[in-house]
Amino acid sequence: MQTIDVLAALLSALLHAGWNAAVKASPRPTEAMASQMYFSALIMLACLLFTGLPARESWPWIAGSMVMNTITVAALLRSYELAGFGIAYTFARAISVVLIVPLAATIAGDTMRPWAFGGIVLIFTSLAILTVGSKTDKPIGRQALMWIAISGVSAAAYLICDAQGVRQSGSALAYGCTVSIANALAMAWRIRKVKSPLLVLREDWRIGIPTAVAAVISYILILWVWTHAPIAPSAALRDTSSVFAIIIATLFLREPMTRTRLVAVLLAIMAVPLLRLA
Repeated sequence: MQTIDVLAALLSALLHAGWNAAVKASPRPTEAMASQMYFSALIMLACLLFTGLPARESWPWIAGSMVMNTITVAALLRSYELAGFGIAYTFARAISVVLIVPLAATIAGDTMRPWAFGGIVLIFTSLAILTVGSKTDKPIGRQALMWIAISGVSAAAYLICDAQGVRQSGSALAYGCTVSIANALAMAWRIRKVKSPLLVLREDWRIGIPTAVAAVISYILILWVWTHAPIAPSAALRDTSSVFAIIIATLFLREPMTRTRLVAVLLAIMAVPLLRLA
């Protein structure tokens, strides 16, 4: 991976951590997530008027990404209720990191140097440490583990769909615009009995607009990386969003930097130069 690709993936992870933390902190996470997706779709719709639609070869991957993303969002929101954000989000990302390696090799034909495997193992270990070290008042039962596993598997699936789709789209921006609009439509259908899109936009715009801007930039950055860089290492770098969330909580929310969190952060930092050699 080129240095610019590493930096883009890390910035994508930082932005991803920021908007996820904001949604998690909202008193109504489902509406906050929907607001982010609706405003993202509005931003991308304006861009799509200039880019045009992506190549037809990418449309099956767009459909797959939309389905898998819808499952991921639903499973994550359910797992947040059963296990809490810290464990559910981090554990799901750890599962995704493990699965992305064989998926990228089998579906995309990506190959990696041994150094890259070492970097991915370090990031998985970092996420596993964060999961074990997360405190929750809720017991982790079989149902919670089931939803976490579903979200991790479906997240890996939509990452592969996006990586394959953007490579056949002819334009990372056109692909990102189309997927964002499709995801928003799927979300509107999913919560149609809870609240209408217009009501969500009107009531939750304060959180929806800034999180949408962060989400759009984060998504386009990683799509651009996938147009030419290997999928698994760059996806693993983006999954350091959990580590960035810890740093954000420590610097801005005054949460303590425990030994467990410090070890996880250091492992993620050590992984970056290894993935740079992928």
